[in-house]
This record gives sequence, structure tokens and C-alpha cells, in this order.
Amino acid sequence: MVLEFIKNIPWWGWVLIVLAFIAIKDIFFNKKHTIQHNFPLVGHIRYMLESIGPELRQYIVANNREELPFNRIERGWIYASAKNQNNYEGFGTDRDIYEPNYIFINNAMLPYKVQKGHPNYKDPYFLPCAKVMGAYHKRKRPFRPASVINVSAMSYGSLSARAIESLNRGCHKAHAFHNTGEGGFSPYHDTGSDVIFQIGTGYFGVRDDDGNFSMEKLKKLVIENPQIRAVEIKLSQGAKPGKGGVLPASKITKEIAKIRHVRMGHDVISPPYHTAFDGVNGLVDFIEEVAQQTGLPVGVKSAIGKTDTWEELASIMAETNRGPDFIAIDGGEGGTGAAPPSFADHVALPWIFGFSTIYSIFKRHQICDRIVFIGSGKLGFPAKAAMAFAMGADLINVARESMLSIGCIQAQQCHTNKCPSGVATQNKWLQRGINIDDKAVRAHFYFKNFRKELLEMTHACGYEHPCQMTMDDAEITLGDKNLVKTLASSFGYLKQHVAFKGMESLQSCPHLGGHYNKKNEKKEVKMLKDKDLVRY
Repeated sequence: MVLEFIKNIPWWGWVLIVLAFIAIKDIFFNKKHTIQHNFPLVGHIRYMLESIGPELRQYIVANNREELPFNRIERGWIYASAKNQNNYEGFGTDRDIYEPNYIFINNAMLPYKVQKGHPNYKDPYFLPCAKVMGAYHKRKRPFRPASVINVSAMSYGSLSARAIESLNRGCHKAHAFHNTGEGGFSPYHDTGSDVIFQIGTGYFGVRDDDGNFSMEKLKKLVIENPQIRAVEIKLSQGAKPGKGGVLPASKITKEIAKIRHVRMGHDVISPPYHTAFDGVNGLVDFIEEVAQQTGLPVGVKSAIGKTDTWEELASIMAETNRGPDFIAIDGGEGGTGAAPPSFADHVALPWIFGFSTIYSIFKRHQICDRIVFIGSGKLGFPAKAAMAFAMGADLINVARESMLSIGCIQAQQCHTNKCPSGVATQNKWLQRGINIDDKAVRAHFYFKNFRKELLEMTHACGYEHPCQMTMDDAEITLGDKNLVKTLASSFGYLKQHVAFKGMESLQSCPHLGGHYNKKNEKKEVKMLKDKDLVRY
């Protein structure tokens, strides 16, 4: 009888039974969610809609200029550039050009003319750095980055293996360098591009069994991987300066544990401070020791808040001719590292304020010419890059923008290991969606089209290279009775002159990266071996 009754229950009857079961469970057994207890069934709909709220707003509700951190127009430009499609827009701008902090680039009456025989006549993408890292301090292996746009620090672990390899292969095709982030040098960083190796507070990849920095491991890494062209010491990052970082145990694989020299099954902690040195003098000594032992240019990366220690660093550098070869300034709007909202929203200055503050300090000590300044913090668009060069930046590092170029959809699930695009997850199934060959080409086109458009803006201003742009070549809307002021008037300094002798001189530079000078690179590595600079 019971079986016969069950067989005769229609489909809608089963639906009612399931709903009744859920309602009873909500009323009598749900101790966690008040809404579901007080409003059974309906409460589930509420939480379901809340869970897909970001997607509803991103694709249906928000307008083209409304989303953060990157709106639809910005993402569209990156996607189109990465696919080498038409990245133009028609019918004029839809931006409010009177809003505060709006940037204007001052074009010249007569643009710069690229003549036949000029490096950009045949290659409109050729745009190396105007400065050489390590030239002033006479490092054994100076380095001129072959691209002014490069990949910022993002570790293997926080990004997936396929994402890292896609970016590295793309950088190789575009002659850009790839910063490893603090997670160590992985096999996925070893596919052809120039690499900047980052040393974080956890010393991953160059640490001993107790987690302390090991110079011997760093020297061994450099000699075995000549594509490592510089070392960056991370003091802090824009997303969470002064906090350190955590790689959840759920994202740690055996491979990651081996590369980082950490234990499986435990959260990996990057402390907020370094243990290899103390104070500014200790930092300078550490920089010089790393440079002497490896022969490479050495720099620092930091977000900006208080400036007293920066004043001390600039003073030491001016008095002793020692210190970093490059300084990467990260804006507080940076965000590839997962962070508490209190840090992400309020700690560290935005890039434009942080950079102008630090550049002013080094300008006052008259040592800007010996430093390669790197800007990072939502600068992955030609107009913002032009503004950065006008303020004194020599290079631009991009992180989230490069992630978008290989398929990131701004789902903002980086900290959950559930990134739907496979970019920021260690989930093997989700990673499978990344076609490395295809994404490498997209990253390559993003960098090349970025450089081309930046060059076109530079030529429109009457210059050959963006390093020639000055603080008077860009203006910013202040939103008050002053209306619009130049960057020089707004920030109270003039950019120091960059010694630039023309694109031909960059093309023939013996230290040019991007594998333009492969023979010379092998020669430099052999010299290092012969002089025992990196043996142990």
C-alpha cells in the first residue's frame, strides 16, 4: 500500500514534500540564520539573490563607468587590446571630464614625426626603458628593460600555474619582464621572459629550514637562471602595507610547498617585517650585499604612508652613493593580494599622492637620475601611464590589468580558491579552462597595443619617448575654484631631466633585455661564473 501510494505521488507532490521538509528544518533546527528561521523558504531565496548580487550588478545593473575597481569600459579596452581587436570607441567620450582628479594630457601643436629609418618606423611597439638599472652603482649585470610596461609582482600560489605560464610566455613574446612576486621562482616563470625575482618577508624560495633568508640559495638560483635580471626586496604592497600575507593551506600543493620551502597543510604566513636586516641602514647594507653577491641590480617595492624613513634613505644614498637601483612605488589602490577591507580601503596613499611625495624627496636630494622609478597601482592604461611618466616614473608595472588580459572577469574571488576563470586558484578543474598558448598571445597583444598607444600619445605631445614628458604636459581637475592645474602646480615639484639620446641609442644598448641581446646576456653570465660572484 505504501509503495503504491508513493508511486502515485505526482511530481508537484514531491516538490511540496521537499519544500515542507525545508520549512520544518528551518523552523525547528536552523540555529544560525534568523531570516531563514523566521521566514522559511523565502529566506533561502534572499540568500541566493545576495550570493549572485555582484554578478547581477556587474552584467545587468551597473552602467559602463560605474563598477570598481575596473569598470566595463576599462575592462573592454583591455579585452579588445588583448585579442588584437578594435579597441576604439565612437561618438566621443562618455566620461564626466569635469570630475575631480580627471587627467588631461597636453598635446603639441605639431606632433613628433617618425621618420624612415627610426626604430619605431618599422616597429611601432618598440619602447624600452630610458634608464639602465644598476648603471650608476656599476653592478656586474646592468639591465635595461626592453618594455616600459611589465608584469607586476604576483606569486605562483596566489595565481595558478597556467596563469603564471601564460603571463610569462606573453612577456617573452612582448619583450616585457615578469616579476615573480614573493612566492619564489617556479618552473612557470621559466618559459623565456626576463624575470625580476622578488624577495618578500617570508623569503620563499631562498629560505633555510627555519624560514630565514639564505644568500647561498639566492646565489644558486641566480646562476642557474640567467633570465633573472634583477632582485626586488618587497617592503610592503598596496593592498595591505604593514600587514604581511597569508596563503591559505587550501591553495598549497606539493609543488608550491617545494618551491617555497614550506610545509603542506598549513597556512603560509608572510610576516609584516623583514628579519634579514634592521632599520634603513640595515636595508642599504642588505641591498649592497645582495648586489655584490649576485651581480644584479637590486631595488625595493613599497606602498607609501609615513615619509621619515624615506627621507633617511634618500639622505644615506646621497651621502654614501649606496642603495637601491630601482624603487617600485605601489599605490594603496593596488589589490592582487587578499586583504582586510580596513587595510585595502584606508592604509597607504593612492599612487598619485604616494609617488609624488617620494619623488619629491629624492629630487630634493638630487639623486633621481641614479634610480629607476617604477609605478604600480591601476596604471595599466595609456593615459594613466602618460601621466605617470610626466610625474617621473620610468616604468609601469601592471598586475590586475595583466590578469584581465588572460581571462580574469573581475569575479573578486581571489581569496577563496574558487576563481571561475582559473586565474587565481589552485583548483585543477577550474585551471583547465586556461589555454596557455591562446592566453600567452593575448597577454603579448595587450602589452604591445598598450605600448603602441602610449607611444602615439607621446608623439602627440611632441616627444619621441615618454621619459621626455614633464609635469607641465599633464593637467588635473581639482574640483574647486582653481579649476585645472598642471601636475607641477598641483604637486609642487618639477620632474628631473632624464638623459635620453634617442631611440637608436636604446636599440643598441648592450644591456637591453627582452632577449634583444641574447649573445651579450650569455657573455655576462659567463663573466659571473668566471669571477665566482655567484658560486658558493
